[in-house]
Amino acid sequence: MESLVSTNFFFNGQKDFYRGKVRDVYNINDQYLVLIASDRISAFDHVLPLPIPHKGQVLNQIASTFLDDTQQIVPNWKLAEPDPHVTIGLRCEPLPVEIVVRGYLAGHAWRVYRDGGREICGVKLPDGLKENDKLPNPIITPTTKAKTGHDEDISFAELNSRKILKKKEIEKLEHYGLALFEAGSTKADEQGLILVDTKYEFGIHENKIILIDEIHTPDSSRYFYRDTYDEIQSKDQKQRQLSKEFVRQWLIDNGFQGLDGQLVPDMTPEFVESVSNRYIELYEQITGKTFVKRDYTDIMNTISTSVESFITQNMQGI
Repeated sequence: MESLVSTNFFFNGQKDFYRGKVRDVYNINDQYLVLIASDRISAFDHVLPLPIPHKGQVLNQIASTFLDDTQQIVPNWKLAEPDPHVTIGLRCEPLPVEIVVRGYLAGHAWRVYRDGGREICGVKLPDGLKENDKLPNPIITPTTKAKTGHDEDISFAELNSRKILKKKEIEKLEHYGLALFEAGSTKADEQGLILVDTKYEFGIHENKIILIDEIHTPDSSRYFYRDTYDEIQSKDQKQRQLSKEFVRQWLIDNGFQGLDGQLVPDMTPEFVESVSNRYIELYEQITGKTFVKRDYTDIMNTISTSVESFITQNMQGI
């Protein structure tokens, strides 16, 4: 199956290049960032050996849609989407935390709770909850953004006491996080889904906090199907969900959690195709649109041409 594994462009005005786990990021004259969403997939802080066709397009186009839809709530970095795999936006100074908003007890929060924890990131949780139960109110559980290794939970109080963030920045992030989660939850509900939890990243541009990176995608969020949630929950069964959690669970079931000495299990063509289909399903569920698979023919030249066109139009004389 065709896919976009990686890129290695040299754009006009390019100052540096960074390859993350799943995105290739180009710095244009310290003014813009060209973010190319590859089809690589990661879990437990490891890039898996095979790419997932159309995954990058799905993530890029969902994020682009939600950035457009929420720009009146929170200012964001996006300027253009010149290609299905590409977003171009303002270059910002990233804040060193991720704002994780949770409406339900799932994923990492459930594992902490299951093992006896009743507090996460300074937020107290009531007794008697089951996995995937709805929380009394959405909560924010920040994490540090580790350059290597795993991100770590941290409270707002610690962010302030360790002088990672100022009090006014914390208040702004809390307001933005909850407002974005409410907007995402409303959109999900309209499409028959439940936004379970998600993460947001922010940066500083001209002394203002703005939203950066992707939002409400299956890599950054977890969704349940609304119509079957209550029945499944009443029976203590696993929720039907659209997120990357099913990939993590498949890895766990096959003996891999990113620990030393563990090997990534073989990814069969059938498994890769099933993951691709799940990503496409989420796109169609959350946007209400039919997904149009991009043509991978000559994709490198197509991306290069579209990005250079933006640079030429917006940065004359560089």
